[in-house]
Amino acid sequence: MSKQNRSDFELLELLKENDELAISLVFKEHYAYLCKTIIRLVNDPHIAEDLAQDVFHDLWKRRENLNISISLKAYLRRAAINKTLNHIRDKKVKWDDEDKLPYMAANVPDAVQELQGQDLKKLIDDTINGLPERCRLVFTLSRFEQMPYSEIAGALGISVKTVENQMSKALKTMRTALLPAAKGK
Repeated sequence: MSKQNRSDFELLELLKENDELAISLVFKEHYAYLCKTIIRLVNDPHIAEDLAQDVFHDLWKRRENLNISISLKAYLRRAAINKTLNHIRDKKVKWDDEDKLPYMAANVPDAVQELQGQDLKKLIDDTINGLPERCRLVFTLSRFEQMPYSEIAGALGISVKTVENQMSKALKTMRTALLPAAKGK
């Protein structure tokens, strides 16, 4: 079996044996995915690339002591989210960029529906961008990263109650902003 067809377990074993081809294969397989995961939190491709590379650097540094009981992809995703949260906390990243919500375009049958979809996306983006920084971060982690409230609280160093309050505030703001658009259809 070639190294390209190796399982996560086999790749991890090769990593522990200092096999540089193994880290190269893991990198090729998961780098783009980690960048996409990170960019949803920081919305800066350069920072996303740096943080993703840091995840692989950390994986290589800790290769001899790795004990991963979940899939390698899940492990790397969690490592990327944690690295990003640490970056946000350490650098006090501001959420001023436009495209927080990836646009998932459906097959739109006509131009009118496409324009309505673009208007709705802009409204959602503007509403998310209008949220206070902590509220935006909590909302993004909950809705786009599917993190439970307790994990968000731990990652941000706030109480679960604060997370709940921030989510309530975000959802109320989203409902208020989107209700007129829904009624207009």
